[in-house]
Amino acid sequence: MEAMGTVAVRSSGDGVFAVSEFLLSMVEALWTVSRNGNQTKMESANKAQHELERIEEQIQQLETLAGDNQEAQRRLQQLHERVNALRQQIYAHLNAWEKTELARHPQRPYLLDYAERIFTDWSEIHGDRGFGDDPAIVCGMARFHGDDVMVVGHQKARDTRQKVYRNFGMPNPEGYRKALRVMRLAEKFGRAIFTFVDTPGAYPGLGAEERGQAEAIARNLREMARIEVPIITTITGEGGSGGALAIAVADRVLMMENAIYSVISPEGCASIMWRDASKKDLAAQALRITATDLSQLGCIDDTVEEPEGGAHRDHDAAAALLDAALQKHYSQLKQIPARELLALRYNKFRHMAQFFREE
Repeated sequence: MEAMGTVAVRSSGDGVFAVSEFLLSMVEALWTVSRNGNQTKMESANKAQHELERIEEQIQQLETLAGDNQEAQRRLQQLHERVNALRQQIYAHLNAWEKTELARHPQRPYLLDYAERIFTDWSEIHGDRGFGDDPAIVCGMARFHGDDVMVVGHQKARDTRQKVYRNFGMPNPEGYRKALRVMRLAEKFGRAIFTFVDTPGAYPGLGAEERGQAEAIARNLREMARIEVPIITTITGEGGSGGALAIAVADRVLMMENAIYSVISPEGCASIMWRDASKKDLAAQALRITATDLSQLGCIDDTVEEPEGGAHRDHDAAAALLDAALQKHYSQLKQIPARELLALRYNKFRHMAQFFREE
């Protein structure tokens, strides 16, 4: 009976091997087609990414079945090498819309994922002292390599219940007022501010407008320009319109490699320009929303590399890379006197505004 069980396991493993190798061959063919540069390119590249994730799940199953079988281990290694090589090719040629999809990936690390890996002694702060608390923006006190700091950022979620609770990462006015309250506390106690941006935009609902959404965003823009402590912003996923900018007036603006930062979503732009949301890939390219584009335009100060395949594949590695970038910029900023810091911040955004007016 034991021998029959072993044969059954081996047979099952061979079947999964065959399926994985077949799927990988199909993905390689899809990617070859996608290099033609036509409309199929985006669709094929997206399919290739999704299929690679499925294949990796199957490889994980195979690793448990392989045990000490040397032949199985050899075939597994070959599969790993082919998957890694294909992923490198795909991620080296991502267009703007494909990066938009990565920025929205449900498994990307969010603020609280980064907070537990980068900061210590985290203590959350709630409420705007005027209306209520907004779970779409999370604020807290923490320590960053021994220094007391304040952390502010958008928080998305992965399951339906949490998505509703976090309002899909779209803040109401009380969220921005809570953020400003915390930033003023940071200024009072001489703490640097770290903000993390990941939102499709401020919530456009009737209640939000009645409570002064536009005023709350505008006030944050003005007050952040005056705060006399270092501010470092990181665009970790989506940076959507004024909802993102309301916590992103900073001395240093960093951007994760596969994040996006834009005045409007590609779908919204396509709907306005061509009255056809399906042209979102063209809109994404025209908007110049990627880290590479925005670095060339002078809108961001640094691009933070992500683990191979994207931050969603390895939260620990993504946090380690971001941690190193934050340390570098923070060590520079805390040497600058407050008055000089304000002048540099003002000139930075004044020059940026002037550049875009001329454009």
